[in-house]
Amino acid sequence: MGIFKENPFGHILFLKKWLIRFMGVITHQRYKGFNTLEIEGSDVIRNLPENNVLFVSNHQTYFADVVAMFHVFNASLSGRDDSIKNVGYLWNPKLNVYYVAAAETMKKSLLTKIFAYAGSISVERTWRSEGKDVHRQVKMSDISNIGKALNDGWVITFPQGTTTPWKPLRKGTAHIIKKYKPIVVPVVIDGFRRSFDKKGLRIKKKGILQHMNIKEPLDIDYENESFEAIIEKLEYAIEQHPSFLKVISKQDLLAYEEENKLRKWKKEKKAKKSKKS
Repeated sequence: MGIFKENPFGHILFLKKWLIRFMGVITHQRYKGFNTLEIEGSDVIRNLPENNVLFVSNHQTYFADVVAMFHVFNASLSGRDDSIKNVGYLWNPKLNVYYVAAAETMKKSLLTKIFAYAGSISVERTWRSEGKDVHRQVKMSDISNIGKALNDGWVITFPQGTTTPWKPLRKGTAHIIKKYKPIVVPVVIDGFRRSFDKKGLRIKKKGILQHMNIKEPLDIDYENESFEAIIEKLEYAIEQHPSFLKVISKQDLLAYEEENKLRKWKKEKKAKKSKKS
């Protein structure tokens, strides 16, 4: 690999490789030390083609979810079975792994810009901007960039577009699936919300058992299935269909409610402070 070789988005692969190595080393203990990440599906990862793979997952934090997937994908490709033991698997990381993220999130700080260089496909959210509800048209350049990333490698997306559980999936994901016909791999994660803050940067609690289940690719009829049918299939696959609310424990529901109340209180407190100043 030439030292100045670039990916389709103009990122220098040599820099990206060292960035992934560095970030991997400093984050490894978050999943194999302070907390424990239980993994299922390493064999699924190893059987996937080099490109045109779309990972569809539920979402619990801004960044910890994606970082964990970078660890698990590379560990699996290096031959580890459902384990991220020994971070040496990041010496030769898979460089064509991308993830879909909100453009405004990836521009907020130097740290988020570094995360973006590691593989973000930054898109403009059509329903939310700077904490307010909006109604915008989908930018075709965003769709094209996701297609470009699929053509080059693997793409991770969180179709709910929020870390709040049980929210409906955005139909844009179904449009991407029908347009580019990728292999669709569902991923279900748990424990990240309890381990980290909302951004996924600060460790909120230690000793949490985290879980990542990489499921077999979905059987999708790209030509004949409707957008609605694909969305419903995804909801079941990532265990975010409304029917799952009937079996979730009362304790977990109360925990979600308390977390949302705390988040709302913090926003109100921040708003009051800004008014006073």
